[in-house]
Amino acid sequence: MAKIFMVEDNPTMVAAVTAELKKWQHQVVTVNNWQAVADEVAMAQPDLILFDLTLPSFDGFYWIQEVRKACQAPIIVISAADIDSNVMHAVAAGADDYLMKPFSLTVLLAKIQAQLRRQATDQQESQVHWGSNQLNPLTGQLQSPRGTVQLSPTESALLQVLVHHLGQTVTKEQLLEWLWQGGKYLNENTLSVNVSRLRTKLASAGLDQTIRTERGVGYRMVDDHE
Repeated sequence: MAKIFMVEDNPTMVAAVTAELKKWQHQVVTVNNWQAVADEVAMAQPDLILFDLTLPSFDGFYWIQEVRKACQAPIIVISAADIDSNVMHAVAAGADDYLMKPFSLTVLLAKIQAQLRRQATDQQESQVHWGSNQLNPLTGQLQSPRGTVQLSPTESALLQVLVHHLGQTVTKEQLLEWLWQGGKYLNENTLSVNVSRLRTKLASAGLDQTIRTERGVGYRMVDDHE
């Protein structure tokens, strides 16, 4: 059973999703104070978060960024907003997947299960090493001789794929399929945003040159001394 925090102000939507998730023995937690969403998420320590974008007080983009400061649980954005214009913003803010309203509860459940499976796989894996660097898949913490970096679940998964193919070019299509099951609304721009975020964090640990772009093809991870 997973604890799922739902950041949604439509009571009809909350009721429908809650009823469906409870069928699968999941626990659903909702917002009590719209001025303290990030604090409530931190207190609940959920396994996954569902986020609407249009909310009372601040919008979902703001709250996703605030939540990401203390919580690394997977985030799935569910919104009626135009997906082409907002998916990139949501991903840049720290979301891991996106679903547009109206949606099938079956599709939502599949996305939730996919994120939870990926999280469980990360937890089961041992430390990921390359060169003098070490990634903990459970916590998303990356350690290098030059610093420690906290990665989001998607950034951690992306780094693991590249490290497991060290020295090899991984195509954009492969990464989209492995990370998001070839998500219909997620494209190369979404991937580029995630790679850019990962590179920015790696730079703070002195690893800014370890991800190479193979123009028009994909990305390649190299040893930090290469």
